[in-house]
Amino acid sequence: MTSRILVAGIGNIFLGDDGFGPEVVRCMSDRFTDSDAVRVVDYGIRGIHLAYDLLDGWDALIIVDAVPDRGSPGALHVFEADHESLGSTTALDAHGMDPGAVFASLSALGGKTPRTIVVGCEVADIQDGIGLSASVGAAVSDAVRAVESAVKMLRSVNAVREG
Repeated sequence: MTSRILVAGIGNIFLGDDGFGPEVVRCMSDRFTDSDAVRVVDYGIRGIHLAYDLLDGWDALIIVDAVPDRGSPGALHVFEADHESLGSTTALDAHGMDPGAVFASLSALGGKTPRTIVVGCEVADIQDGIGLSASVGAAVSDAVRAVESAVKMLRSVNAVREG
């Protein structure tokens, strides 16, 4: 059985580099077919919609998002989410796109959080305005490749579990 993987671009396109996730998934619109069992969605700032979609029993989630500047704007960070530390909020949050709030909402709705990989890019500018900074914009194609690698890795891990 093929693993079902949801790729979620999150962020606010009206806050500069915070629009990184939506831009990456926009560039991925034709990378996977329905037969790949991979769904790529721009959730923007609609966290509760992501939580509801996760109720459909996805095997894995890949979040594409901007991460805080740690001194290297445009640097990519790929890591597995720690659901224990992220899901500390307990109430439903219809307006939040913080991953912790999404996972807490999912739990409050009775859902189970899937294995989650984050592809994050350090921001340079999150002031009001549309468009990515040069350093973050330059990272988009690398992020697309990182998502494709994460999909491949998740499939191989699940194939070993099923085999």
